[in-house]
Amino acid sequence: MAKLPVSTEKIIEDFGPHLNYAPKDGYVGRDEPDDVVKTHCCFCGMQCGIQLLVKENKVVGFEPWMEFPFNEGRLCPKGVQRYLQNNHPDRLLHPLKRVEGKGFEKTTWDEAMDKTVSEIKRIQEKYGKHAFGMLSGVSLTNEKSYLVGKFARVALKTRNLDYNGRLCMVSAGAGNKKAFGLDRASNNYSDLEHAEVIIVAGANISETFPTLTHWIWKARDRGAKLIVIDPRMIPLARTADIHLDVKPGTDSALYGAMLKYLVDHDMLDHDFIDNYTSGFQETIDAVKDNTLEWAEEITGIDKEKIKAAAELWGKAKTSFLLHARGIEQHTKGVDNVVGCINLVLATGRLGKPYCGYATITGQGNGQGGREHGHKCDQLPGNRDIENPEHRKYISEVWGIDEKDMPGKGLSAYEIIDAIHRGEIKGLLSICFNPLVSLPNNSYVREALEKLEFYVCIDFFLNETARHADIVLAGSLQEEEEGTTTSAEGRVIRIRQAVTPPGDARTDTSIFLELAKRLGEEDKFTYENSEAIFNELRVASKGGTANYFGISYKKIEDNMGVFWPCPTDDHPGTPRLWEDKVFCTPDKKAHFNPAPYRLPSEVTDDEYPITLTTGRVVSQYLSGTQTRRIGKLVDQFPEPMVEIHPELAAKYGIKQRELVRVATRRGEGLFPANIVETIRKDTVFIPYHWPGIKSANQLTIGTLDPVSKMPEFKVCACELHPQGTIAPPSNESEAYASV
Repeated sequence: MAKLPVSTEKIIEDFGPHLNYAPKDGYVGRDEPDDVVKTHCCFCGMQCGIQLLVKENKVVGFEPWMEFPFNEGRLCPKGVQRYLQNNHPDRLLHPLKRVEGKGFEKTTWDEAMDKTVSEIKRIQEKYGKHAFGMLSGVSLTNEKSYLVGKFARVALKTRNLDYNGRLCMVSAGAGNKKAFGLDRASNNYSDLEHAEVIIVAGANISETFPTLTHWIWKARDRGAKLIVIDPRMIPLARTADIHLDVKPGTDSALYGAMLKYLVDHDMLDHDFIDNYTSGFQETIDAVKDNTLEWAEEITGIDKEKIKAAAELWGKAKTSFLLHARGIEQHTKGVDNVVGCINLVLATGRLGKPYCGYATITGQGNGQGGREHGHKCDQLPGNRDIENPEHRKYISEVWGIDEKDMPGKGLSAYEIIDAIHRGEIKGLLSICFNPLVSLPNNSYVREALEKLEFYVCIDFFLNETARHADIVLAGSLQEEEEGTTTSAEGRVIRIRQAVTPPGDARTDTSIFLELAKRLGEEDKFTYENSEAIFNELRVASKGGTANYFGISYKKIEDNMGVFWPCPTDDHPGTPRLWEDKVFCTPDKKAHFNPAPYRLPSEVTDDEYPITLTTGRVVSQYLSGTQTRRIGKLVDQFPEPMVEIHPELAAKYGIKQRELVRVATRRGEGLFPANIVETIRKDTVFIPYHWPGIKSANQLTIGTLDPVSKMPEFKVCACELHPQGTIAPPSNESEAYASV
C-alpha cells in the first residue's frame, strides 16, 4: 500500500467530515412519525434510554424515554444530537475501492468481496494464517462482538484479533480480575444515592458521562461527601469537599499513602479482611514507607488534603469508589486500579447496600464487548483463550476441533508493531479509527502504509479508512437488532429502527458473507441477531460473564437484566458479592501490592512539562461520528491546550495564541486556553481530532505490562509559543498534514 490515493482535501470534499444540522423546523415527519422505537444511545457506556422517531425509514428526531431506570429521560449533548448521523450526507451508501490518483470509487459488493477474500487467501498462503490481523471496536453490540471473535478464529483463522477496548477498559478489567476474579462494576449506580462518601478518581464525569452526575447529585443532596482525584479541577471537582490535584503518573503513590493511613489509624474492617480476603499483609508491606510527607513530594498534593481524604473514607459507614481512564491509561494502570480496590477492601464496604466500587465503562458496549470475544486473549463468557478447559468448551459450541482454535494473539498496539516488523501483511478493521485513537499516530500511519492489503467496515470514511484498499459500507447501531451491556452490567436491547440506506449492508450480513466465501458457511448459519445472542448465551454458560439466563424477552420485560444470570428463572445480579463469595480460586477477594514506580517517560530539561489528554463534553472517542454533527462541533470546534496562568506567563503565552506542543514523538499546533483549573506543571489536550491538531501524535506507545494499555495520560513535552493569535476555529484545518 502507498500513501493516500489523493490529497486529504479531496477526500474530505468527497466523504467529509461535513457538518450536519437539523432543519430549523425539524425533519419532515417528526410530529407524525411512522414509529417510535425504544432503544439506547450509541455513544458512551451509560447507554441511556432514548426513543427514536422514524418516518419513511429515516430517523427524524427523538423523544426522552422517561421510564428507563438509569437516565430517566435525561440525555447529554451527544445523546440529544445522536440521531443526526442517520440522515448524514457523509454516510457510505455502497462499497468503495481505492483508485490511485482518483480516490475512492463505487464498486459492487461482489467485486469488493472477491477482492477482500482473494487478498486474505493470498496473504495467508504466502505468509501464514496469522499474517492477516483484525481490529474491532466496542461500539458494536454483544451479538456483533461475539460474531467478530468467532469470525476471526473460525473463518479468518488468525490469532491476531484485538479491539479498541485495549485503549479503554483493559487495565480496569485486569485489576478487577486480580481482585475479584470477575470484571464488572460491583453495583448498579442507584446505590450511589445513599453513599456517605464518594471517591471519583480519574473520571471527568460531568463531561464524559453527564447523566451519571445525577446519581452523585442525589447523594450530595443527602449530605454525601465527595472526593475528586484529578490533575484538573474538572466541573465535578468545583463543588467537591476535597479535590486532590494529583500529578499525572503518581496515582498509585496517593492510594498507597491513603492505605497506609487507614492501617496506621486502624480504620479497617478486620472481620471482612480476615474472613473474606487474602494478600493483606503483603499489600500493606508494599506501602509501609508511603508516609503522607513522601506522598506529598511525589504527587504534589498537600499532605493535609491526603490525610483529610483518607479520614473521610476511613470513617464512612457507606461509600462508593468510581474510576475511569484517568487512572487506567498508564503503564501502571493495573497498579492504579488495584490500589483503588485495596482501599475498598480494607474498609470492607462491598457487597452490601449503598457500598460499591465501579470502573466506568467508556465506550458504548465497552462492558459487553470485552466479555464475549474480540480480545486477543479472551473467549466468550470472559474465558481465557489459553485455558485448555475454556478452549475445549468454546470449540464444542463452535463445532470446531480444539487444535484448530488459534491461541493468544497480539494486542492492538502490538499489531501495529508487528506490521512494522513485516509479520502482519493484511488487516481488516471495523468500528476502530487507530490513526486518531492510538498513541504516536505518525507511527500508526507508517504501519498502514506498509500493509499489502487493508479492508475496512464502517458507515463513515474515517481517517484510517482513507488508507484502505476496500471499504465495506456497514451499519449504524439503530440499523440492526441486538443487545449491549451498560457500565452497570445491565444487558439492554438495541432495537432496529431503520434499515441501512442505499446499498449499505448490516455488519452482521457482511461477516456472514465473508465467512461463506472463506469456506465456513456451515459455522455461521444465523437467521437473525437473536439467534446469535442465543448462541452467545450458551457460549457464556459457566463463564464468569454468564448470560445464559438472559433472553430478549426477559430484557424487554425488565428493561434490562444484570449479569451474571445463570438460569432462566434467575432475576439477574444488580449488586455483586452480597454472599462474600468471589470468583477467585480461593473464593476470596484479593489484595494486590501496588508499590509506586515512575511512569515510562518523565520530565527533564529538554521536555520539562507533563502532558495529559482526555475528552470534552461534545465529542466522542476519535470523533468519527461527533465531528460530523454541527451543533456538537459548534460547542467545541477544535482542541485547545489548557495551560495554567503561571505557566503561560513563564512562556509569555497569551489567550488563544498558537502554541507548538512538542514531545519525542512529534509536534502539534494548538490555540492556548489559559485556565486556573489545571496544575501549574501540566498541560491538557483533548484527543478527538486528527492531523496537526491530534493529541495522539504526541503521546507515547509504551504499554502496561499486564493490560497492554498505552500510556496516554502522561508524557513529557515542551511549549513553543508562535507569537500569533489563532484564527477563528475551522474544522477543516484539523486535517492539515503534520
